[in-house]
Amino acid sequence: MKKIINAPESYVDEMLKGIYAAHGDQVKHAGDDLRCYCTAHKKPGKVAIITGGGSGHLPLFLGYVGDGLIDGCGVGGVFQSPSPEQIYNIAKEVEAGAGVLYLYGNYTGDIMTFDMATDLCDMDDIVCKSIVGADDVLSHKDPATRRGVAGIYFMFKAAGCRADEGGTLDEVLAAAQLAKDNTRTVGFALTPCIIPEVGHANFELGENEMAMGMGIHGEPGIWNGPLKTSREIAQESLDALLGDMPVAAGEEVSLLINGLGATSIEELYILSNDVTELLAEKGIKVYKTVVGEYATSMEMAGASISVCKMNDELKHYMDHPVNTPFICQK
Repeated sequence: MKKIINAPESYVDEMLKGIYAAHGDQVKHAGDDLRCYCTAHKKPGKVAIITGGGSGHLPLFLGYVGDGLIDGCGVGGVFQSPSPEQIYNIAKEVEAGAGVLYLYGNYTGDIMTFDMATDLCDMDDIVCKSIVGADDVLSHKDPATRRGVAGIYFMFKAAGCRADEGGTLDEVLAAAQLAKDNTRTVGFALTPCIIPEVGHANFELGENEMAMGMGIHGEPGIWNGPLKTSREIAQESLDALLGDMPVAAGEEVSLLINGLGATSIEELYILSNDVTELLAEKGIKVYKTVVGEYATSMEMAGASISVCKMNDELKHYMDHPVNTPFICQK
């Protein structure tokens, strides 16, 4: 294991101290708990949006806390859920009089955490509603069982915009639901990652081997086999994405080409070009393309492709400016 750390057990808290030191004008923590990560700019009367999940995925989840996106994030250990008490304390800090939307990935531990946090908030008369991202097409045939991965970006964008514009809790939830209904993701890994407190890779791949459909915690995909070209990967991914969510010629989509942590931006743009050209061959127009690291898995090499089918409402959400320590769109 080669990492720039001091001690594996202090990995998360020292990372958070670094973020607060660098970006104290934008973010803060609730009380004395570094892992209760909140915006420093609470907006009275706005629906508060809270997410949470394990560390190791930056900028997911805490990187989305900021202007135009979300308001708070419970920070768990590496690939571990935060506690219900942390989510509850964040809710008390960021709730601004219009209720709270919990928006997080579809993982059992996180679901339990947010359900219990809702019960705690109920005792303080804080109104909470929840929605989970579940965009990973290859993780399960049942949409309700699918993992939440990089496509949650579009849900954050939609909900964040609607909340920023003064929407009610139900309207913010509906915006997130619209993005969820129109988003699908396929991911693939080229190398494993190493959890600091474990000290070794969480799975194995051969030198010229890739894993199609692997999850952001190393969950098994649908096949391991010889590394394919970018064009071949793009084609197989789009076959899965458009097979699950048909997009007709003449319709528009937005794309998220997301790196998993160790894949170069150059490679991501090669992949983006292949996806764009293959969509053009089908007569599908691309409204907006976002390329970079938006949901990673430590130092895993690989990428994911997310497609969000556009309408006028979703285009408006995509165009809304945001500003966080990790993500800026003017």
